[in-house]
Amino acid sequence: MDINYELYKVFYYVAKTLSFSDAASELFISQSAVSQSIKVLEKRLNQTLFLRSTKKVSLTKEGELLYKHIEPAVNLIWRGENQLLEAAALGESQLRIGASDTICRYYLVPFLEDFHRKYPEVHIKVTNGTSMQCAKMLEANQVDIIVTNSPNSALINSMHIESIYEFQDAFICNPDFFPIGDHPLSFEEILNYPIIMLTKQSTTSEFLHNLFLQHSLDLVPAIELSSNDLLIDLSKIGLGIAFIPDFCLTEDKSNLVKIRLTEELPIRKLVVAYNENIPLSTAAKYFVDQLSH
Repeated sequence: MDINYELYKVFYYVAKTLSFSDAASELFISQSAVSQSIKVLEKRLNQTLFLRSTKKVSLTKEGELLYKHIEPAVNLIWRGENQLLEAAALGESQLRIGASDTICRYYLVPFLEDFHRKYPEVHIKVTNGTSMQCAKMLEANQVDIIVTNSPNSALINSMHIESIYEFQDAFICNPDFFPIGDHPLSFEEILNYPIIMLTKQSTTSEFLHNLFLQHSLDLVPAIELSSNDLLIDLSKIGLGIAFIPDFCLTEDKSNLVKIRLTEELPIRKLVVAYNENIPLSTAAKYFVDQLSH
C-alpha cells in the first residue's frame, strides 16, 4: 500500500483535537483541505474514521484503533527529528523522564542532581504519572526513559527493563490513635482497621488488592488518594493505617510506626525502562547506567 504521510498527519491532528477547525489551525491549512484529506484517507482504507455532527467530532472504533498506532508513530518521527536537530545544535539537549511523584521525590533526586552536573546543557523534562501511566507514555514515545514500580502490568515486551532497587511496602500508623503495639497482625486482622492507600490506577493498589485476594480476602479501603505523601499526612492525624513503600519512611516520619505482620510482604522493585528499538542518546545512556549501578 502506498502510504501518504500527509494524510496520516492530518488524521493525527483531527484525532488529537477532535476538531477539523483546530486541526486546520495547527497545520496552517484550510478547513476544507483537512476535510478533503480525511475523506481521501477514509476512501483508501474503506473505513469511516470519524463521526461528524454540527456540534462535535468523535472517533469511530476504527478511528480509535488507527489513532492508537498513529500517535506513537508521529511522536517517534518528531523524536528522531528533534534528536538530529539537537545533536547539531548542542549535542543532546533534552532528556525526557517519566516517573511518579513518589519515585521522583524519594529516589530520583540524587540521580537528577548528578546528571545535571555531568550534562548542565541538557534540559531535564520530568513528567509525573502513576507507574502504569508512565508505561503508557513510554509506549507512545512521549518520554525517553521511565522509572516505575514492578510488577507493572502496563510494561510491554518491546521495552528494555532493568531492575535498579528493591524495596518492601509497609503498613504504618500513628500509635496515639491505633495502639497496636508489638502484636503482629494477620492480613485478616488488618481489615479491622481503616486502610488508606493509593487509587486503583496505581501499581501499588493493584499489588495490594492481588495480595489480599491470594488470601481470599476482599480489601475495601476507607480512603484512596493519588499521593503517598497525602497518605502519610492522613496517617499522622489518625485517619487510618497507610500502605506505603518503605523508602518513603524518612526521619521526619518519627511519629509513625511500622505495623508488624504475621506474614512478610513480598519484595518489590523499582525498574528503569526504555524502548529497546529506539537508540538512546549518550546523555540518556549515562543516566540509565547511573541508575543501574
